[in-house]
Amino acid sequence: MGPLERLRKEWFILGIVLVIAVARLEPGVGVKGGPLKPEITITYIAVSAIFFNSGLSLKTEELTNALMHVKLHLFVQIFTLVFFPTAIWVFLQLLSITPINEWLLKGLQTVGCMPPPVSSAVILTKAVGGNEAAAIFNSAFGSFLGIVITPLLLLLFLGSSSSVPFTSIFSQLFMTVVVPLIIGQIVRRYIKDWLERKKPPFGAISSCVLLMIIYTTFCDTFANPNIDLDKFSLIIIVFIIFSIQMSFMFLTFLFSTRNDSTFTPADTVAIVFCSTHKSLTLGIPMLKIVFSGYEHLSLISVPLLIYHPAQILLGSLLVPTIKSWMVSRQKALKLTRQPKAPVKV
Repeated sequence: MGPLERLRKEWFILGIVLVIAVARLEPGVGVKGGPLKPEITITYIAVSAIFFNSGLSLKTEELTNALMHVKLHLFVQIFTLVFFPTAIWVFLQLLSITPINEWLLKGLQTVGCMPPPVSSAVILTKAVGGNEAAAIFNSAFGSFLGIVITPLLLLLFLGSSSSVPFTSIFSQLFMTVVVPLIIGQIVRRYIKDWLERKKPPFGAISSCVLLMIIYTTFCDTFANPNIDLDKFSLIIIVFIIFSIQMSFMFLTFLFSTRNDSTFTPADTVAIVFCSTHKSLTLGIPMLKIVFSGYEHLSLISVPLLIYHPAQILLGSLLVPTIKSWMVSRQKALKLTRQPKAPVKV
């Protein structure tokens, strides 16, 4: 592979490094309330653009088929909203005896309670060539479930009392996920022939939008004042977050590729990303509502601010490996399904 070909394949990873570097140099540009106004451009326009793009590129019959894949949806939602927060709670019982900052540990528990994101899992599944329709359905459905379940999980594991404005969060999700997806599908119906003839770079467009999301996320991370935060606790939390992500990705991979599993390799890709990713877009507003008035709100938010970019970085780095596995697995399955040629005597 020549240097230009390598650059073309790895431009997204290079883009991630570049936007993080820019965010570190001048976080004030992309921070909430800054010149880029991410609370509008990212929260509404960028997320809507991603799902409009998905609606435009996704064949309607694939989305219809995804709705019927009940076993896959149950696996993702139970893992994300039941197993994940419970496993983190058990793990934190062990960590509670360590000198790690207790508010950062509470922040880890809030990460476990979060719903799946409405963008990164879909884009990474698409980048690999996995079951994008299943990823879209689970991201959207999980986010809707999260509006009700996440505050309840936070109450259960952390004991905070709050009143959550379900209506406003629900309407925002509906407007930024469901409506753009439906509009994209309607527009596709009218320009289907043109799309199939021209084959627009849907993946590259979504990746560029995701780079914008990563940039503003890191701007928020770098601009966040870390009050009373010792470096030891922060380094340990970063290590724990990457360990959790790798462990859970491996666990979902093992479960979805068992011999008695009915999931296809493309299904496995969607499961691995959707089950282990957590939403910052929904998470931060929820934390601000549930922990309103908490002196240590910024510390509780730190693990989620780390988890979100970490899941994108880790997922992006694993895209070539997962894609290679999926392609080879699909080829192997095709060979096993082909009828054997009769032996000539």
